[in-house]
Amino acid sequence: MKEVLARFWKPHRTKVGSIILVSVLLFGFLGPHVYDVDPFSMAGFLYESPSRDLPLGTDNFGRDMLASLIHGTRTSVIVGLVAGLIATGIGTGIGSIAGYKGGKVDELLNSITNLFIVVPPFVILILISVSLEQRSALLLAMIIGITSWPWTARAVRSQVTSLRVREHVNIARLSGFNTLEILFREILPYIFSYIFMAFILQVATAIINEATLSMLGLGPFETISLGGLMHWALTYEAVRTDAWWAFLPAVIAIALLTFSLYIINSGMDEIFNPKLRE
Repeated sequence: MKEVLARFWKPHRTKVGSIILVSVLLFGFLGPHVYDVDPFSMAGFLYESPSRDLPLGTDNFGRDMLASLIHGTRTSVIVGLVAGLIATGIGTGIGSIAGYKGGKVDELLNSITNLFIVVPPFVILILISVSLEQRSALLLAMIIGITSWPWTARAVRSQVTSLRVREHVNIARLSGFNTLEILFREILPYIFSYIFMAFILQVATAIINEATLSMLGLGPFETISLGGLMHWALTYEAVRTDAWWAFLPAVIAIALLTFSLYIINSGMDEIFNPKLRE
């Protein structure tokens, strides 16, 4: 375990990315306990400037922006994690079965994957979101996850296709193991690092998709997210009135989250790929 942690901590990119990511997570999940302010309560007038009592001022409704930013960060992270798990799980399942089975099963699953790739996932997200009468953060995360799996499926399929002819897989097959046993025992452990890296990218993509949908007014109801904060700022002309505190902190939070995840993924590529190590 120490060797694994030492290898993970060696690239500078994983160090920087991990520090940034942990800082944002602490802000979002421990922040409500330190700064115990209701994000939905009125704390002042419209777009009050930052002050001692209001570190980030107020938004267009007169609510405390710091409290809104804390809760919005937590919501966006939860949406990203749930959507990332769903997308990675579906993509890994479909890609591994297609790659291992081959033949008609591969053709069928690959055709379904290509169909989802041809139609832009974000267009599907917009159409589904518009048709919903109620949009919770969890439901939005599920929709994003269900529409974001194709690229993971295609990548996993290519990896499994190259592994299914390995000697240890043939031995397991001759020993009478069924498909699921072979996949979970002999194939997926060999590409776990690849799957984990795909999960990181899925989380980052989900956070961006949620923010974009929320900016369009298609985000979750009755909750606060980083994209929702930007939507309110744009709707109520925070930019025109120079109320930078109403939108800039949310933009920075999204940038830090996605940037940290992308550079962690880049650093892990160096960890798992011997050709990239010094």
